[in-house]
Amino acid sequence: MVAIHKEKLLSKRASRTFEESGVLNPAALRDGEDVHLFYRAVQKGNRSTIGYCLLTGPLAITTRGNQPLLSPIAPYESHGMEDPRIVKIDGLYFLTYCAFDGVNAMGALATSTDLIHFERHGLIVPQFSFREMMAFIHFRKDLNEKYKRYNAPHESWTNRGQKKWVWDKNVVFFPRRIDDKLWFLHRIKPDIQVSVVDSIEHLTPDFWSHYLYNLEDHIVLAPKYPHEVSYIGAGCPPIETAHGWLLIYHSVCDTTEGYVYTASAALLDIQNPRIELARLPYPLFAPEHPWECTGEVNNVVFPTGTSIFEDTLYVYYGAADEQIGCASMSLTALVNELLKHPKTYDQRFEPPQRHQ
Repeated sequence: MVAIHKEKLLSKRASRTFEESGVLNPAALRDGEDVHLFYRAVQKGNRSTIGYCLLTGPLAITTRGNQPLLSPIAPYESHGMEDPRIVKIDGLYFLTYCAFDGVNAMGALATSTDLIHFERHGLIVPQFSFREMMAFIHFRKDLNEKYKRYNAPHESWTNRGQKKWVWDKNVVFFPRRIDDKLWFLHRIKPDIQVSVVDSIEHLTPDFWSHYLYNLEDHIVLAPKYPHEVSYIGAGCPPIETAHGWLLIYHSVCDTTEGYVYTASAALLDIQNPRIELARLPYPLFAPEHPWECTGEVNNVVFPTGTSIFEDTLYVYYGAADEQIGCASMSLTALVNELLKHPKTYDQRFEPPQRHQ
């Protein structure tokens, strides 16, 4: 087991309308001795914007914005911008977030060169109804049957004529190109999938049609252990280590008291992150303190960002959908613990034979 230290980092401020209902699920980016935090700020009515604060070192808050850094401006995000993540690739900052239009919750992208001005690129995940998705995957006998359970609305359209799409959230880019390509994780319940493109302009409807037709080839992690039996989702941007990409993700299990969200950890292959190398068979950390167990949504720790100072890994997370916490641990100890739980060769995912 890895020794974990936790503390509350950021709480909502009732005096600020844009975050009076909660602050949670922050993106984090180290810049010298500072850490930029871009967090989901929730006002009454569950309308979310992205707030900003600056840390000196991993924990000391020195600046906190009085207004949102980013607010909805497009129809696809009209009801909120949620759960940001951020990386820097080739000098460009990629900030991904969940765009909510009141019906659909979908992965979106904004980029920046200075962390002040952001260009929005819209939704970058597939936009298909449940029926359209089932037309691609209905004959895939090896796919988890929960794809049908989690992604099937009662109707394909709202009574206002708005189309309902299969929700695709938790878009997280790898922090560098691999073989000159952009790699990003995303989540159609219940698994974590990966997409690989030369540029975001290649994420066309034709790309996604072919992708869904071969969905089993793109699954990186699937629920395996009791604490993640319901579903899992990408959490923090992957961290490059000598032993593989360290992925901190969220894991969910259903209990008599409702869903419990925990933080989990896995190692992925450096050259081909589709290959799982190791995974902890237990949560990295779980709700335990009152501020993690009781809130807008009880029993939630939701990791979304990290920073590293010397050998200490700091994981920033949403706590009970109301506050932001930070869990710290030895990076070396975590990787060494993961290496004790390798995925053996004969267990590794191999794409099934195509059905003709």
